[in-house]
This record gives sequence, C-alpha cells and structure tokens, in this order.
Amino acid sequence: MTNPWTKKNPMMSLWLSAANRAAGASRGQVAAQMKKSAAKANRQAVSEITNAWLSMFSPPATGRKKRR
Repeated sequence: MTNPWTKKNPMMSLWLSAANRAAGASRGQVAAQMKKSAAKANRQAVSEITNAWLSMFSPPATGRKKRR
C-alpha cells in the first residue's frame, strides 16, 4: 500500500507556494522598515553628537538690541 503523505497534491502545492510568496513579501517589507528606522536613528544620533560638540566651541548667541 502506498503512503498517502508522499503523494503529490497540486492544491497543497499551490497553497504553499502562495503562502511562501506572501511570507517573503511581508519579510521584505519588515526588513526595509527596520533598515529605514535604523538609518534614521543613526542620523539623529550623529546630529545630536555633532551639535553637542559644536555648541561647546561656539560663543553663546547674543540677543538683538531693540530699536527705538
């Protein structure tokens, strides 16, 4: 007697192919969003560090004098 689990099933093959395609698409979108988020966090950190160092070397801003 043949094993029913080893028979080819075209419907299951189609269903698994579609599920794999959907999982791959969502995995790609998640990876792209994570990369975008990491790049944004890196830019913000570099900007904050740069501003902190540059503010130490620049003189404090003076207020403008009012005209009468």
